[in-house]
Amino acid sequence: MSDYSRYQCLKIEKANRLATVTLNQPETGNRIEHRFHMELQDIWADLARDGEVNAILLTGSGKYFSVGGNIKGMQDRPGGDVFEAGAMLEPSGGRRIVQNILDCEQPIICAINGDCMGLAATVALLCDITVAAETARIADPHVKIGLVAGDGGAVIWPMLIGPNRAKEFLMRGNLINGVDAARMGLVNYAVPQDQVLPKARALAQELADGPTWAIRWTKLSVNKAIKEQFNLIMDTSYALEMSTFQTSDHREAVKAFVEKRKPRFTGR
Repeated sequence: MSDYSRYQCLKIEKANRLATVTLNQPETGNRIEHRFHMELQDIWADLARDGEVNAILLTGSGKYFSVGGNIKGMQDRPGGDVFEAGAMLEPSGGRRIVQNILDCEQPIICAINGDCMGLAATVALLCDITVAAETARIADPHVKIGLVAGDGGAVIWPMLIGPNRAKEFLMRGNLINGVDAARMGLVNYAVPQDQVLPKARALAQELADGPTWAIRWTKLSVNKAIKEQFNLIMDTSYALEMSTFQTSDHREAVKAFVEKRKPRFTGR
C-alpha cells in the first residue's frame, strides 16, 4: 500500500479505486509556495505507481482552488536567484510538474471549486476533464507581474481555445469565469458551486470503474499531441520566464502589487 503521509500541503484520500487529491492550505488560499510546489511535482508520479488507484479527483479546500503564487514573497528574494513565492526552486521544477501530470496514466478529473490562478490554472487545465464552478475565475496572470507565462500556460491554453484567444488571455492576464470558460472550451463543464464536487466525483468514479487499459491507453493516445506541444514550447517558455525574473519591469510589478498601485513599466 502506498504511503502518502509525507504530504503536508496536499490531502490524499483513497476509496473504491479513486484517489482524491485536495489542495489543503485553505488559510492561504492554497497559495503555491516552495513545499506546495514540490508536492505538486511529486504526487502524480506517486499516484501513477499506486496499483490501487484507477482514477484521480483533484480539487481545492476552502473558498479557492488556488490563488497561485505568493507575489509579496517575490519581493524578498535576493537578486540573481530564481525564486517562486519567496523560496528557491530548481529551474526544472515547473517542467516536472507538467511532465508528471502528462505521464500519469490514470485519468485525472479536476473540480475547480473556486478561483484558479497562475500555475494552479495550468495544473487544472492539464487534467483530463474539468468541472468548474460557474462563479470560479480562471487566469494565468504572469504578465501582470512582468513574467512570461512559462510554467505550462503557453502549452495548454492554445490547445484548448486556439492560439489567438490564448495569446489574448496570456498577454493581458485577464480573468474568465466558469460559464464563459465552458462556452469556449477552456473547461468541460460549468455548474453551480454546490454541484462542482459531486459532478466531478461522479465522472471520476465512472472512470475508476471502467475498463482500465482502454481508458488509460485512450488518454495516452490523445496526450501524445499535448506532449509534442510540451516538448516544442516548454523549455523556451520556462527559460524566458526565468529571464523575466531579472527585469526591472518584474520588480516594479511586484512593488506596485505590494503598494496597491498601478505599475509603471519601462521595458527594462
